[in-house]
Amino acid sequence: MVNRKSQAALEFLMTYGWAILVVLVAVGALAYFGVLSPDKFLPAKCSLQSGIACLDHRVDNGGAGGVGRVQVIIQNSLGYDMSSVTIKAGGCGESASFNLANGEKTTTTQGTITCAAALPGSKYNQQLNISYTITETGLSHNNIGQITSRME
Repeated sequence: MVNRKSQAALEFLMTYGWAILVVLVAVGALAYFGVLSPDKFLPAKCSLQSGIACLDHRVDNGGAGGVGRVQVIIQNSLGYDMSSVTIKAGGCGESASFNLANGEKTTTTQGTITCAAALPGSKYNQQLNISYTITETGLSHNNIGQITSRME
Protein backbone atom coordinates (compact mmCIF):
# COMPACT_ATOMS: atom_id res chain seq x y z
CA MET A 1 0.00 0.00 0.00
CA VAL A 2 2.85 2.40 0.86
CA ASN A 3 4.60 1.67 -2.45
CA ARG A 4 1.53 2.67 -4.46
CA LYS A 5 1.36 6.11 -2.81
CA SER A 6 5.05 6.78 -3.40
CA GLN A 7 4.79 5.62 -7.00
CA ALA A 8 1.87 8.01 -7.65
CA ALA A 9 3.80 10.87 -6.06
CA LEU A 10 6.88 10.07 -8.13
CA GLU A 11 4.89 9.92 -11.37
CA PHE A 12 3.24 13.25 -10.50
CA LEU A 13 6.63 14.93 -9.91
CA MET A 14 8.16 13.43 -13.07
CA THR A 15 5.28 14.61 -15.26
CA TYR A 16 5.46 18.18 -13.99
CA GLY A 17 9.27 18.05 -14.06
CA TRP A 18 9.31 17.18 -17.78
CA ALA A 19 6.74 19.90 -18.52
CA ILE A 20 8.82 22.52 -16.70
CA LEU A 21 11.98 21.33 -18.48
CA VAL A 22 10.30 21.71 -21.91
CA VAL A 23 9.20 25.26 -21.05
CA LEU A 24 12.71 26.19 -19.88
CA VAL A 25 14.27 24.81 -23.07
CA ALA A 26 11.77 26.77 -25.20
CA VAL A 27 12.47 30.04 -23.35
CA GLY A 28 16.23 29.38 -23.59
CA ALA A 29 15.97 28.82 -27.35
CA LEU A 30 13.98 32.05 -27.82
CA ALA A 31 16.55 34.00 -25.81
CA TYR A 32 19.48 32.40 -27.69
CA PHE A 33 18.08 33.35 -31.11
CA GLY A 34 17.35 36.94 -30.04
CA VAL A 35 13.56 36.84 -30.04
CA LEU A 36 13.48 38.07 -26.44
CA SER A 37 16.21 40.70 -26.93
CA PRO A 38 15.35 43.99 -25.18
CA ASP A 39 17.21 45.94 -27.89
CA LYS A 40 14.30 45.33 -30.27
CA PHE A 41 11.89 47.06 -27.90
CA LEU A 42 14.05 50.16 -27.28
CA PRO A 43 12.02 53.31 -27.91
CA ALA A 44 13.73 55.93 -30.05
CA LYS A 45 13.47 59.35 -28.44
CA CYS A 46 15.22 62.67 -28.35
CA SER A 47 14.24 65.03 -25.55
CA LEU A 48 15.52 68.48 -24.64
CA GLN A 49 14.58 71.15 -22.13
CA SER A 50 11.87 73.58 -23.19
CA GLY A 51 12.72 76.23 -25.76
CA ILE A 52 14.45 73.95 -28.26
CA ALA A 53 12.56 71.09 -29.89
CA CYS A 54 14.24 67.92 -31.14
CA LEU A 55 12.26 67.09 -34.27
CA ASP A 56 14.17 64.08 -35.57
CA HIS A 57 17.41 62.18 -35.03
CA ARG A 58 19.49 59.41 -36.56
CA VAL A 59 22.51 57.45 -35.32
CA ASP A 60 24.61 55.33 -37.67
CA ASN A 61 27.72 53.30 -37.14
CA GLY A 62 29.46 54.17 -40.39
CA GLY A 63 30.12 50.51 -41.26
CA ALA A 64 33.31 48.51 -40.74
CA GLY A 65 36.24 50.82 -40.05
CA GLY A 66 34.05 53.89 -40.49
CA VAL A 67 33.26 56.66 -38.08
CA GLY A 68 30.05 56.99 -36.12
CA ARG A 69 27.66 59.80 -36.92
CA VAL A 70 24.81 61.38 -34.94
CA GLN A 71 22.35 63.62 -36.78
CA VAL A 72 19.86 65.80 -34.92
CA ILE A 73 17.22 68.15 -36.34
CA ILE A 74 16.31 70.87 -33.82
CA GLN A 75 13.95 73.84 -33.97
CA ASN A 76 14.35 77.15 -32.17
CA SER A 77 11.19 77.86 -30.13
CA LEU A 78 12.75 80.30 -27.65
CA GLY A 79 11.32 83.49 -29.15
CA TYR A 80 14.85 84.83 -29.76
CA ASP A 81 17.45 84.35 -32.47
CA MET A 82 20.38 82.13 -31.48
CA SER A 83 23.98 82.39 -32.60
CA SER A 84 27.04 80.18 -32.06
CA VAL A 85 24.86 77.08 -31.76
CA THR A 86 26.83 73.84 -31.29
CA ILE A 87 25.48 70.34 -30.65
CA LYS A 88 27.41 67.69 -28.73
CA ALA A 89 26.25 64.09 -28.22
CA GLY A 90 27.87 61.75 -25.69
CA GLY A 91 31.58 61.20 -26.24
CA CYS A 92 31.45 62.42 -29.83
CA GLY A 93 32.77 65.75 -31.04
CA GLU A 94 30.78 68.92 -31.59
CA SER A 95 28.92 70.01 -34.68
CA ALA A 96 30.09 73.07 -36.57
CA SER A 97 28.85 76.35 -35.13
CA PHE A 98 25.79 77.83 -36.84
CA ASN A 99 23.07 80.45 -36.33
CA LEU A 100 19.39 79.66 -35.85
CA ALA A 101 16.67 82.30 -36.21
CA ASN A 102 13.48 82.16 -34.14
CA GLY A 103 11.17 79.42 -35.47
CA GLU A 104 13.85 78.09 -37.83
CA LYS A 105 15.05 74.47 -37.83
CA THR A 106 18.46 73.03 -38.64
CA THR A 107 19.45 71.34 -41.84
CA THR A 108 20.98 67.87 -41.89
CA THR A 109 24.54 69.18 -42.31
CA GLN A 110 24.27 71.67 -39.42
CA GLY A 111 23.07 69.05 -36.92
CA THR A 112 25.63 66.36 -37.81
CA ILE A 113 28.10 65.26 -35.16
CA THR A 114 30.96 62.99 -36.25
CA CYS A 115 32.55 60.59 -33.76
CA ALA A 116 36.22 59.65 -33.75
CA ALA A 117 35.49 55.93 -34.23
CA ALA A 118 32.61 53.63 -35.02
CA LEU A 119 29.99 53.57 -32.27
CA PRO A 120 29.84 50.19 -30.51
CA GLY A 121 26.68 48.19 -29.92
CA SER A 122 23.24 48.29 -31.44
CA LYS A 123 21.78 50.97 -29.20
CA TYR A 124 22.83 54.52 -28.45
CA ASN A 125 21.83 56.23 -25.20
CA GLN A 126 23.78 59.42 -24.47
CA GLN A 127 23.41 62.97 -23.21
CA LEU A 128 22.68 65.64 -25.81
CA ASN A 129 24.11 69.10 -25.08
CA ILE A 130 23.22 72.19 -27.11
CA SER A 131 25.23 75.36 -26.42
CA TYR A 132 24.02 78.66 -27.83
CA THR A 133 24.14 82.44 -27.39
CA ILE A 134 21.01 84.58 -27.50
CA THR A 135 21.72 87.23 -30.14
CA GLU A 136 19.82 90.09 -28.46
CA THR A 137 21.43 89.73 -25.02
CA GLY A 138 24.76 88.07 -25.81
CA LEU A 139 24.34 85.56 -22.93
CA SER A 140 25.46 81.96 -23.40
CA HIS A 141 23.21 79.05 -22.42
CA ASN A 142 23.24 75.24 -22.39
CA ASN A 143 20.27 73.03 -23.13
CA ILE A 144 20.83 69.47 -21.89
CA GLY A 145 18.73 66.51 -22.98
CA GLN A 146 18.87 62.82 -23.79
CA ILE A 147 19.06 60.90 -27.06
CA THR A 148 18.11 57.22 -27.20
CA SER A 149 18.16 55.42 -30.52
CA ARG A 150 18.99 52.27 -32.42
CA MET A 151 21.91 52.18 -34.83
CA GLU A 152 20.95 52.35 -38.49
